[in-house]
Amino acid sequence: MSDIATQIKDTVTSNDVVLFMKGTKEMPQCGFSSRVAGVLNYMGVQFADVNVLADETMRQGIKDFSDWPTVPQLYVKGEFVGGCDIVTEMTLSGELDTLFENKGVSFDKEAADKIREANG
Repeated sequence: MSDIATQIKDTVTSNDVVLFMKGTKEMPQCGFSSRVAGVLNYMGVQFADVNVLADETMRQGIKDFSDWPTVPQLYVKGEFVGGCDIVTEMTLSGELDTLFENKGVSFDKEAADKIREANG
């Protein structure tokens, strides 16, 4: 396994929730990253953010690691969940709530319900 793959594996296994994104959770650098970080922040999920723009090796490495062509990428308890479209669909369907509940990740259920109400 390459150094970057080892670094990614360590990151996703040592943090309950990780978002590989363009920018940071405080300052996303693209709309898709902003949407996913916004959902997680609004739901009160504690997550690690990895800015792929800061390191070209990481930017390509995460795509190779997950075999997924785009960023952002969300990982929960070491498991790849998906990108912006998948996270958005899971949020609106309630699947993200279920995933967090099943994995023991704390989140604000009322906030999740408000997202669905606003987009229903």
